[in-house]
Amino acid sequence: MKTLVIVTHPNIETSIINKRWVDELNKYPEKYTVHELHKVYPDGNIDVEKEQQLVESHGALVLQFPIHWFNCPPLLKKWLDDVLAYGWAYGSNGGDKLKNRKAALAVSAGIKKEDYSEKGRYRYTLDQLLSPFETTFLYCNADYRSFFALYGSENEPGENIPGTENDPPASALEKSAQDYLKFVDSL
Repeated sequence: MKTLVIVTHPNIETSIINKRWVDELNKYPEKYTVHELHKVYPDGNIDVEKEQQLVESHGALVLQFPIHWFNCPPLLKKWLDDVLAYGWAYGSNGGDKLKNRKAALAVSAGIKKEDYSEKGRYRYTLDQLLSPFETTFLYCNADYRSFFALYGSENEPGENIPGTENDPPASALEKSAQDYLKFVDSL
């Protein structure tokens, strides 16, 4: 079965990393379904039944997003709240649609890897920051497979300006796109 990649980026057209990853995934439509939430739901009104059917029709699930205030973008949080409903994703009344389904994350971190450490600028690892997603998948009895990340090179908070040193070098971006496909294929 194909892998469903839920992409949540508020402005994918100006993205460097997430856009590149989407472009790479789209080269293989026989393997991946790329589902961009901001394009499908620009008003934020999620069709829960349609989303649940989409998840059910795929083998694995990947949530792809940029780290947004050390979390996910708001539309993805809404998607999680709405779609992973009682009786569907969890609960005693047939809530088993994610049971044993392989699930993973793909994130663009924006900040240097060393800043995501107990002794780094932000005192928490990316593993720690993403643990609520892992816990959510475990709660739904999914087969959580961790995350793929590309870290950035931000020097000071708020300096995330396209075309500056925050963007990864072209070679690192290309390598990340290839490594991302390998990660998804290994699920």
